[in-house]
Amino acid sequence: MKYWKALAFLTAILLTGTVVPHSAHAQTPTQVSYGSQNGDVWDLQFRLKAMGYYKEPLDGKFGAATAAAVRKFQQSYGLPADGVAGSSTWKALKKYSLNRQEMDIMAHIIYSEARGEPYKGQVAVGAVVMNRIQSGKFPGNIRDVVFQPGAFTAVDDGQYWLTPNSTAYLAAQDAVRGWDPTYGSLYYFNPDTATSAWIWSRPQTVKIGKHIFAK
Repeated sequence: MKYWKALAFLTAILLTGTVVPHSAHAQTPTQVSYGSQNGDVWDLQFRLKAMGYYKEPLDGKFGAATAAAVRKFQQSYGLPADGVAGSSTWKALKKYSLNRQEMDIMAHIIYSEARGEPYKGQVAVGAVVMNRIQSGKFPGNIRDVVFQPGAFTAVDDGQYWLTPNSTAYLAAQDAVRGWDPTYGSLYYFNPDTATSAWIWSRPQTVKIGKHIFAK
């Protein structure tokens, strides 16, 4: 049942492309609380739903269900659980979640880098992206992480622009929800094709499919 609910949610992203209004992607979200109705509430609900905290339909209205989801997120990440999405809550949300446009980027990089890998290996690629965002050693947002020069082969050779399938979106959602089969890795490589001595020097954590993951 959980799988089908997730698939239905992600199918809405794939088919409509309008789950969250464009205004919800402002660089600096406003503080939103019970009674708020604006694009930032859509963004908030989407992020919380992708992480599994918000269970209701996305409607852009900050009601009791949204407040409860915000409190659960705040409790999970050590924030004051006041049910208000202020600056500290938004900062944590942007570090540990993705909005609709960012989920598209995640699905694209997963599909282009790992579409021939087992599902766990696809989630692992997404986990590496999330680990980089959260590490402090890389840019703090997915767009800059993915498009950092030389970071991903699929971006360099143009495969990034292939259309991802629903499995890539499901893997993206699992990575955003915190599944990390890589044990905190920041890198991965194919041992059959890797020529960099530096990447071989990184501490390795696990091999999944054709990829070795490393810190």
